[in-house]
Amino acid sequence: MTAYDEIAQLEGDNECRAWLTKVIATRKDIAAFVSSRRPGSAEGEFDRFMNGSFNFCVCIRFNDDGPKSIIRFPKPGHTLTARREEKVRSEVRVLEYLREMTNLPLPNVTSWGLEDESPQNLGPFIIMDFVDGTSLSTLLKQPVQSEEEDVILSSDIEDAKLDCVYEQLAEFLLELSQLEFDSIGGITKNADRNEWLTTEKPFTYNMNEMAVTVMNYPLGTFPTAPFPTTRHYLEYQSDENITHLRIQRNLAHDREDARKKYIARHQFRKLIPKYCMDNNGPFKLFCEDLQPSNMLADPETLKVNAILDWEFTHAMPAQFTYDPPWWLILKGPDMWLDRYSMKEFLHRYEPRLEQFLRALERVEARS
Repeated sequence: MTAYDEIAQLEGDNECRAWLTKVIATRKDIAAFVSSRRPGSAEGEFDRFMNGSFNFCVCIRFNDDGPKSIIRFPKPGHTLTARREEKVRSEVRVLEYLREMTNLPLPNVTSWGLEDESPQNLGPFIIMDFVDGTSLSTLLKQPVQSEEEDVILSSDIEDAKLDCVYEQLAEFLLELSQLEFDSIGGITKNADRNEWLTTEKPFTYNMNEMAVTVMNYPLGTFPTAPFPTTRHYLEYQSDENITHLRIQRNLAHDREDARKKYIARHQFRKLIPKYCMDNNGPFKLFCEDLQPSNMLADPETLKVNAILDWEFTHAMPAQFTYDPPWWLILKGPDMWLDRYSMKEFLHRYEPRLEQFLRALERVEARS
């Protein structure tokens, strides 16, 4: 199991906790602010808080019986504070692009802004309509006795029920696979040409994790521009992996563990020339955090009403899009192998992969 940098985590948690205290104390101001960003003169009132891994949401209800609103802030300490505005800007662009180019079920963004526009300078924000539904992972998971237990696909789930879900997810992935760019990074729209381009440096899920969970990680090593080829990006990823091993002193448990991690990282770099396909693109829009836990569905019909959390979405190597989804049994192989064997993982994963591929074939046949 990968060791955590407890000092970095404590610092991040303390920063986030202080910020959350301010948010909670400011909830009336937040409600008034959200109301001011909404058409009409309805008054807003605090409804509830919703906490995620990287974002904190405040739900606001109104006295005109209209839809509730969610204002979502990236959490400092859990999101690299210096990149919060960049993260929000990037997600808003991605949502605009997806609404323009796809039929994916997306939250309706009604307003957004940067820190200096926010109430009490709480940070950059996105305001969107509240979407009814239950997390898809909650509807599919094995029943648990406590929240500490693993989230794993129910072993006795009906095939028909899972087919219904897999076909929807296959449709989503198929749509995303058709979106192409000529370099790797964040997307922006050229309004003069009405064209979407890759013009921004990527800020990936893993970069954020390095920044907030590894003490003294050298942020200056993060990319400053898009990557022109797959090889350039994978070589950067290799450097990031090696830097992580060098910087986080407790990443290895002992000398032998350090040796294995060192060899694995350098072997990965050697494999890049051999397995680097479609080096010059086209590159596909890829969301690193696309998974059932970030989808809201109707608990009766299992119809997905909204796909959330597009913050770590970039044009990426096409192989990322074409890889089998890691979330087919809800828990990915990296987390699974911390507690279970590869044999156990494959025993659960392979039948579901075959079922998903059949669902994908049915969707492709209808397209």
